[in-house]
Amino acid sequence: MGERDFEGVVALVTGAGRGIGRACALELARRGASVALGLREPARGEGVLEEIRAAGGEAVAVRMDVTDVARIEAAVGEVEARLGPIGVLVNNVGFSRPAPALEVTPEDYDAMMGANLRGAFFTGQAVARRMVTRGGGRIVNMGSQAGAVALETESVYCVTKAGLAHLTKCWAVEWGPLGISVSCVAPTFTRTEGAAVWLEDEAFAASVLRRIPIGRIASVEEVAKAVAFLAGPGGGMANGGTLMLDGGWTAQ
Repeated sequence: MGERDFEGVVALVTGAGRGIGRACALELARRGASVALGLREPARGEGVLEEIRAAGGEAVAVRMDVTDVARIEAAVGEVEARLGPIGVLVNNVGFSRPAPALEVTPEDYDAMMGANLRGAFFTGQAVARRMVTRGGGRIVNMGSQAGAVALETESVYCVTKAGLAHLTKCWAVEWGPLGISVSCVAPTFTRTEGAAVWLEDEAFAASVLRRIPIGRIASVEEVAKAVAFLAGPGGGMANGGTLMLDGGWTAQ
């Protein structure tokens, strides 16, 4: 069975229907957590719920639109009513609409800022307010190497992820004394459904691999295990930092 270091812990993973969020939900459940999937459309989490329950775990899906603060509050309240106090939050929702900076529309700018940064902020706030009353918890923000380097056609996405890395520091300083530790993980290109269209382009994939010293793309499982480390007993002194999961890209 492996580690069971999240027994008795309730974990909320946003955007858990696929990709990295799904992998995080499965990893935390495998290690004993009761997992809540925060999804805009709860039906998208049916496969994840079935997989967790088939392995003997406990999981629920709640309707959660991170662009709607009232909906965030309602979803967090629902999770705690159904599973118990949230001890771990994985702030995973995020997306990109690539475009040259000269062509970014106000609508796309607002959408990315709204979900990737504003949504993460108010989700963290809603959970942290409850954690404070119970003496603490763990928050892991899903950043990106894009927050540390410039990527063409990704200026807005890069800014949101850079902002999330700095928000992690600010929360860590404010909330650390209240018992809440906050960390960020920053993966490179990862094999997800969303990245498939890019990585299937051989020229693009080759250009990416040339910039990753270890010479391969990340897997969602690797990212999930890093999240679990930071959220679990081994990450007890991690607070305010960003763990680069980029194979050495940003070391160059």
